[in-house]
Amino acid sequence: MSSPSPEVTRSRLLAAYDAQLREGAEMMGADRVSRAGPLWLGKFGHRGFVSYRSLGGLTGPALDGLIAQTVAHYGADPQLTSFEWKTRGHDAPADLPQRLTAHGLHAEDTETVMVGEARLLAQPVPLPEGVTIRRIDLQPDPRPDVLRVVRAQERAFGQPFGVDDLMRRLETGQGRVEVWVAETPQEVVCAGRLELVPGSEFAGLWGGGTLPEWRGRGLYRALTAARAQSALERGVRYLHSDSTEYSRPILERGGLRAVTTTTPYLWRR
Repeated sequence: MSSPSPEVTRSRLLAAYDAQLREGAEMMGADRVSRAGPLWLGKFGHRGFVSYRSLGGLTGPALDGLIAQTVAHYGADPQLTSFEWKTRGHDAPADLPQRLTAHGLHAEDTETVMVGEARLLAQPVPLPEGVTIRRIDLQPDPRPDVLRVVRAQERAFGQPFGVDDLMRRLETGQGRVEVWVAETPQEVVCAGRLELVPGSEFAGLWGGGTLPEWRGRGLYRALTAARAQSALERGVRYLHSDSTEYSRPILERGGLRAVTTTTPYLWRR
């Protein structure tokens, strides 16, 4: 029997992604979840998040009404400073981005959604001399290391990260969230998370920022391999990642496939 074509494989991965990683799966750790038609509206601290699998054929004025209702929902909560409406490139209708923009939401950078089998990435990668990899979230008090992670991520991505946000993610994750670092005796040089999705075959690869002076030396690949091996040991079949132009080629060489794109649309108070 011939193997399935790349397009069939991609279609199957995209179908699994849509079925297992949207709606309720994106509400894990939410303080509050409510529904509005096809939408799932979550509150995470001072941020809101909108998820859905399909907009149920809504178009035109009906879709505009749903967007306006969502803006009003989050705007009525004085604790909320922002909310994200996470779109995917294969979502319908095609004019959804323009309608979100018309209601005051602003597009962030588009990333590529990569999906594939964890076993493909769980291959040993040699580390530069003096660099070790370890998981930091199992300590009785991970906060000192979390602070080091956040400082490294801020340097890697050039934007602020919150220590309290990551600590909250660990505390509400109930063991589902792993934080991994590549480090020298002096500093964290690369860091990333593995987040298991209960009730699914998936875990997510998040972060993975490497300090500028350490790029191109295999640290992201090595950190990804360690997380993939941990995922396999915990019974995970698939890994997914919202990838930048820098991480996509590495994951692609490891066997993951680009199945769609994702663009967050943000509303800020």
